[in-house]
Order: sequence, then structure tokens, then C-alpha cells
Amino acid sequence: MTEPRMQELVILKTIAETLNQSNELAPMLGTVLEKLLELTGFSAAWIFLSGDGPEYVFAADRQLPPALEQADKEPMKCGGCWCLERYWDGRLKNAVNILSCKRLETARKQGTGDTRGITHHATVPLRSGSRRFGVLNVAAPGKERFGDEELALFQAVAFQIGSAVERMRLEQYHRELARLEERNRLARDLHDSVCQMLFSLSMTARAAESMIGGGQSEPAIAAVRDMQQLAQSSLKEMRALIMQLRPAGLEDGLVSSLKRYGEKLGLKVQADVRGVRELPRPVEEALWRIGQEALNNIVKHAGTKEAVISLEQGDAEAVLRIHDRGSGMKRTAAISEEQADEEAGTAAGTSFGLITMKERAESLGGRLSIATEPEKGTSIAAAIPLFYTHADRGENS
Repeated sequence: MTEPRMQELVILKTIAETLNQSNELAPMLGTVLEKLLELTGFSAAWIFLSGDGPEYVFAADRQLPPALEQADKEPMKCGGCWCLERYWDGRLKNAVNILSCKRLETARKQGTGDTRGITHHATVPLRSGSRRFGVLNVAAPGKERFGDEELALFQAVAFQIGSAVERMRLEQYHRELARLEERNRLARDLHDSVCQMLFSLSMTARAAESMIGGGQSEPAIAAVRDMQQLAQSSLKEMRALIMQLRPAGLEDGLVSSLKRYGEKLGLKVQADVRGVRELPRPVEEALWRIGQEALNNIVKHAGTKEAVISLEQGDAEAVLRIHDRGSGMKRTAAISEEQADEEAGTAAGTSFGLITMKERAESLGGRLSIATEPEKGTSIAAAIPLFYTHADRGENS
């Protein structure tokens, strides 16, 4: 066996072991890129996750040139590029050489930072069977063309990554589905047992009140009335808990359900939906929980009775935004998803809720971002990708 072939097998073995050691998507992708650069000697690598439409998520990178690191890697998070355009229009079938990197070319023209001599990169589609998940890009200074053996290696690595993304997508989906089924089971049990007992207690107290008579029975009547009121209050709270465990009305649509929920809380809600598609059940449930918590926070802390809900449904992700024009949090700067659990404490009592919203979004590979300004309000955006949360319709029915 030749030395290059032996090295290729070592690389593929190392990548496979790395992929099998992780159950979290973002850390896995970052570690794989790190290993790939370490073993091949190339200088930079990054991954865009995307579906079939013109939307993407900048998912992982290692050793980006400073020009692409500007403003928290903003050049990588917005705008199009030639590699993604080829991917979306179906021209990117296998590993190819891209003539040049549009993002780096823009950085050179605008003088926004050091590109470290990188002008070109190889682009490889990430796929598993017929499913496509995005692209892998690999680059090195002064390298304008990659050899056939290099491209073949990148393609093999990309296939491994695509298979791992597919595996983790299914694991995430089934974990979330199991959570939903457990919540539904608990809701059924609460309804069939505790709710029925509370209802029976309320009826028994009412009957007892009607049987007690005479002036000497006033204390007993008062006690029975207190019992009846407590039973009715407990029944109301239990039904609200059941609604949170097993939301009713989602068949009317996520935004309609959240609008109705907000109005029950006493809010005046303006709603908007862009894009029409059926959301995967775990995504819809996660956004429902996030929206509930956001509306609860408005009622408790924002000092306003108005809220705006919008849902954007693209091919790549669903984005739920909830905005209020209330008192805002103490900080004036936007709060990123990484800072949410730290900065959320600036609004008393909301920290745990924001952390929970962040965790719900991240459990499906999504992200939560918060922007706030004193006396101008707070905006919460939850974005959950769809391209690796989709499941067969039979599972989602």
C-alpha cells in the first residue's frame, strides 16, 4: 500500500472515530474540522448547513482568516456566495474547485481584514443518500487548485459528516418525540385522575353545603365553601398545566395558537406569518413552548399590554419572533444566544425562563437571540433549522 493511500486511510479512520464520539452537532462539526486540518495540513475549513433553498446556517469553522472573523464572523452569516449558489441550483454534485471565494474577494476589495493569502477553496456537498445537508469548504494560502486525490479525500470525509448529521438528526428527532409522548401521557394521566378527583371534590362540597342548614352551621358552611373554592381553583390550575403539557389548538397553526394564548393573558397581539409549510412536530412544539414563555415574560415584566408575533418559514429554518415595546432589560446591547443565559438575569425573574427557551431551541440545533433596549422593548427570536429535523411524514402524522 502506498504512503499517500495509507495516510488517507488514517485520516478517514480518525474522522470516523471523532464522529462516533459526539452526540452534539455543533461541537462535533468543529472537532471534525480541527482534525481534518491537523491531518491534511490545510489552513482553514468551514461548514454551511442548508436545505434546497437559498437559506443557510454557518455551522462550524476552524482557523478562518481574520477578514472573515470580523464582527463575530458576520461575513460568514449573511449574503450569498458562489459555492452555495452552485449547491442550491444543483450544479454541485461532487467535490469541486471553486474559482475563488466571493466572501474573501469582497473582504479584499473593501479592505476589511487580512485574508492570509487565501483566495480559493474546495467545496464538497454534505449528503447522506439522497438527503443534502450543506457544504464543506477547505482552503490554504496560495492554493488555487486541488488535486483529484485531495478532492476524493474531501468527498469521503464529507460523506462521513453527512451520515453523522443524518444520524444525529434522527436521534434528536426521536428524543424530542419521546419527550412529547411522555408529556402527552402525563397530561392524559392528570386529566383522567387528578382532574376528575378535584371535580368530584368540588361537587361533593357543593352538595354538602346544600345539606347543611341552620344558624349554628355557619362555620361549617364557610368551611365547605372554602373547600369548594379551593377545589375549583386547583382544577383551573391543573387544566392550565395540562394545556402546557399537551397544547390544544395547534391544529389551527402555531401563530394562531400563540395569539390566542397571549389574548387569554390580557395582551393585545398582532400576528404575521410569512411562508406556508407544515412544520415538523418537534419544531412546532419547541416554538410553541418558547412563544408561551416569551408572552408570559411580557405580561410579568415588560410593563406593556401589546405584543407582536411573527413566524418566517423558509426552506432552511423556521424563525419565531416575539417583540414588545415595554420597559426592556437593563443592557442596551443586543444579547447573543451564547450570552442569553448570563444577560437574562438583568430582568428580575426572567433568567430561568430565557435559559429554558435557549435550551429548547438548541435541543433541535437552533439558536435563541435577544435584543433589548431600556424603554424601547425586547425582541426574542428563536430559529430552528428544518433540514435536519424533517422526518418521514409517517412519523410526523
